[in-house]
Amino acid sequence: MKKVVLAFGTRPEAIKMAPVIFALRAQPEINSVVLSTGQHQQQLEDALRVFGIVPDADLKTMTDRQTLPALMGRIVPAAADKLRELQADYVLVHGDTLTTFAVSLAAFFEGIPVGHVEAGLRSFNMREPFPEEANRKLTDVLTDLDLPPTPGAKKNLLHEGKAAERIIVTGQTEVDAVLYASTRGTPPPLPENKRIVGVTMHRRENLPFMRELAHALARVAKAHPECYFVYPVHLNPAVREAVYPELEPLENVALLEPLEFGTMAGLMRRSALLITDSGGVQESGATLGIPVVVLRNVTERPEGLAVGALKLAGTDPEQVFTLIDGLLCDEAALAAMRNRPNPYGDGKAAQRCAQGVAWRLGLAERPVDWQD
Repeated sequence: MKKVVLAFGTRPEAIKMAPVIFALRAQPEINSVVLSTGQHQQQLEDALRVFGIVPDADLKTMTDRQTLPALMGRIVPAAADKLRELQADYVLVHGDTLTTFAVSLAAFFEGIPVGHVEAGLRSFNMREPFPEEANRKLTDVLTDLDLPPTPGAKKNLLHEGKAAERIIVTGQTEVDAVLYASTRGTPPPLPENKRIVGVTMHRRENLPFMRELAHALARVAKAHPECYFVYPVHLNPAVREAVYPELEPLENVALLEPLEFGTMAGLMRRSALLITDSGGVQESGATLGIPVVVLRNVTERPEGLAVGALKLAGTDPEQVFTLIDGLLCDEAALAAMRNRPNPYGDGKAAQRCAQGVAWRLGLAERPVDWQD
């Protein structure tokens, strides 16, 4: 029996790794162990609750207003100790968080091979998103197996010199997760006579001008009283200090505590438009057929732009206002973005990830690439 440790520490990782946990549990010769670093504690637990998953081990590294260097310094030695204690044969990480790189580095130091779910995403700008672009590039230097979600992500890895044989295009596990959760979750209470606009905004690189972006959203809300803007606000105090003064006074804006993933999936499905700086929401919106405006200057998920499911607004407040206001005034433009072909997956990504790990352990045939 081979022991595979699935390591993550944040809410997005937990959501996207949950389907992989289920798929690995179905592999008869693999003992899967869930390891949480606790990089985000409360939000991580809320995300896992939707899937009925409890970590087998928790490093509990989170502290109040933690810095990236200090967090890195806590995760690496704690993860190395735990992986050694667990006698892991293989480690699986996800995406681009500090946990992703720190656990990969710990596994490398311990001589344990690493597989990377959602490998190969690139914005080609080391400051946007920060520090995620560095985390995922550094992780992919260390990996034994790369599991990119799309052919474009595979191409990025090939350009960086990774071996084609150890790259398996899987589709995006976010697609698997949101399809699962959206059939089980219901949105929060919403007015029946309003168009719903779902909002998330929390990116670290957006913090210096987040209050200005919140002001732009407030202008949109005032210009569109027929819409009801629902914004589950991240727990980061810096986000809340920027957002609440601008948006809380408005009657058609609901600032909520973070929603568990099933409820968030229900909100996204109910929305006429999603406004976000999140990577996962870009994929979920495309999966559910909901138009998405992206509050970033670049996106490492260009496939959604190519099919017309996403529009890149940038971070200039005036530009953000103009784009969102224009879409809400133009039903034909919104309709053209709905139900585009999903470039991110077919709902079977987790199965390919699990089979890929089993293949590297000598327990299965190599899976066929998605869209091959």
